Amino acid sequence: MAEPAPSILVVEDDAAFANLVARDLGQRGFEAFSAAGAAEALACLSRREVAVVVTDLQMHGVGGLELCEQIRDGHGDVPVIVMTAFGSLEKAIAAMRAGAYDFLSKPFELDELAMRVERAVEHGNLRRELVRLREHAGAPTPFPELVGQSPSMLELFALLDRIAPSETSVLVTGETGTGKEVVARAIHRRSRRQSAPFVGVSCAAMPEHLLESELFGHVKGAFTDARAARRGLFLQAQGGTLFLDEIGELPLGLQAKLLRALQERTLRPVGGDQEVPFDVRLVSATNRDLESAIASGRFRDDLYYRLNVVQVSLPPLRSRASDVLLLAQHFLGRFAQSAEKAVTGIAPECAERLLDYSWPGNVRELANAIERAVALTQYQKITVADLPEKVRTFKRSHVIVAAEDPAELVSMEEVERRYVLRVLEAVGGNKTQAARVLGFDRKTLYAKLKSYGVGDPAS
Repeated sequence: MAEPAPSILVVEDDAAFANLVARDLGQRGFEAFSAAGAAEALACLSRREVAVVVTDLQMHGVGGLELCEQIRDGHGDVPVIVMTAFGSLEKAIAAMRAGAYDFLSKPFELDELAMRVERAVEHGNLRRELVRLREHAGAPTPFPELVGQSPSMLELFALLDRIAPSETSVLVTGETGTGKEVVARAIHRRSRRQSAPFVGVSCAAMPEHLLESELFGHVKGAFTDARAARRGLFLQAQGGTLFLDEIGELPLGLQAKLLRALQERTLRPVGGDQEVPFDVRLVSATNRDLESAIASGRFRDDLYYRLNVVQVSLPPLRSRASDVLLLAQHFLGRFAQSAEKAVTGIAPECAERLLDYSWPGNVRELANAIERAVALTQYQKITVADLPEKVRTFKRSHVIVAAEDPAELVSMEEVERRYVLRVLEAVGGNKTQAARVLGFDRKTLYAKLKSYGVGDPAS
């Protein structure tokens, strides 16, 4: 379905100037129309959806400041740009206090007005999206531990829904901070083992001899400090799920012992001579390329195939940009509740910084940033000032690395085409968000999509 062009209402009692502005905005991809005064403008707002209002400050009857106040009170999600021939700091402050989004002094270039209108459209869309996400954050989902609406997350939910009830071993892969343990717990909670324990351990957290004892247990006197027998994690997770995080760090010697235990479904505690049966479902996780580790002799291929019956790959946050604000609102609700602070939302300018940042630390880094913001904010909405400095000051760099083979090199036009389509895919087809990431206005983006032959350019 085609996405309608944003409707821009120009309020100006100078009919010739109003028509000039509306005509120019119309040529730039907006649907622009005019009203001769505040009363006509308010009537238009009550009849149809308007993305942005551009109003003169000095008009007969009700002036621009009063109109701003009435729009703020009755149509709070519509940004207002105030223009005036009597520009001053005092006038600008008065307009902002009245609820204006932006202030423009006459005379001005039509290009400047168009740029500010484009920015106001994005601001309004973002404000409405934040309201929607705030409402959505508490909605029930099949996997309440996992948050996302992007295509990659919907595919993940569908996969988890199929594998959770089974007894199949699962290997969860993904970059650090993508939520691999959260996924493991979600699988356990949707499985038939949900009433039994979920037990997890990091294979990188301790030396080999301690890790062996941690996994398989030990008998009394097995080593110097073994003053009493101890059940290992396999037995502690009996009937439930055992989660082995950072499985790629498991020492080779232990890999052989783990493989034998999984094949026989029995284990031998350290220092013991009796085989003990166990019943657990195994979920493993790694941020490493295990196939490369196999090729270099650092990981056993037979253990890999035993662990990797079903692989669940978690996307990095940078490839699911459309989920950033949904996740941010989710974390905000959690941290505000634990801190007992009345923080309910995210300021639009803050949301823009969250969207611009690349999140190399993935979901974990976003959670930390929101927790910090909730702790620092003095308002009901977190602001740009509450964010970590590297998020506040981040400047996006669009770098594409081409192939080394000259035969595979492509033109700059083709590089741009591929990147534009990749960004559009990453943001779930949201053209406003894609244009912001790319640094284009909507009209430019539509023109490029049309030239690429990608469906309806306004869809």
